[in-house]
Amino acid sequence: MTFDRSIKIAPSILAADFANFGAECEAIEAQGADWVHVDVMDGHFVPNITFGPAMCAAIRPHIKGVMDVHLMISPVDPYIEAFAKAGADVITAHVEAGPHIHRTLQAIRGAGVKAGVALNPGTPASAVADILDMTDLICVMTVNPGFGGQKFIDMTAKIRALREMIGDRPVHIEIDGGVDPKTAPLVAEAGADVLVAGSAAFKGGSVSNPAPYGENIRAIRAAAEGTYV
Repeated sequence: MTFDRSIKIAPSILAADFANFGAECEAIEAQGADWVHVDVMDGHFVPNITFGPAMCAAIRPHIKGVMDVHLMISPVDPYIEAFAKAGADVITAHVEAGPHIHRTLQAIRGAGVKAGVALNPGTPASAVADILDMTDLICVMTVNPGFGGQKFIDMTAKIRALREMIGDRPVHIEIDGGVDPKTAPLVAEAGADVLVAGSAAFKGGSVSNPAPYGENIRAIRAAAEGTYV
């Protein structure tokens, strides 16, 4: 996994066919996905329950590129090793999920995985000011975490602030929530380079008819690249 600031589309399998995850991962990569985004929810930190390390391990052989694991769970630290062993390339924890995000990032990197930190809509950019050198990715939530298909919340001012804070550090800015061809240019222009898309990536397609996945991914990418500097 090398660093660059080109636009990367990371379909969220939260919007995929739960009975066919392996084939869905293969289909979205074949149709142009750069990363595969896995939303892990515990019914405690967020009001929904999704996947665990065993599912990540099961789909890992079906993913050729980056498996981007977003932990919307609390506590986080006891599960880092399991998700690392399951094959995660990036593990992202929420700054709001516990009292010691620096320790969490240390643990993620110590497990040999890229370390991400997520910020909910109500959390300011300043929350990560002192941990930028411990971070490989900052995930800006543009919905309140817990469910797919929510309406985009404009966080462009926060994204711009983060882009300025990051400077020349090799840190990705990821956007998660409500990304589609209409919102992608807004966040890309502000400085984001990894765009998570759930329903906008998977709509209209299936494993037996994957072409719409490619059309959706290309539309989001083209919209973002049209304004990205």
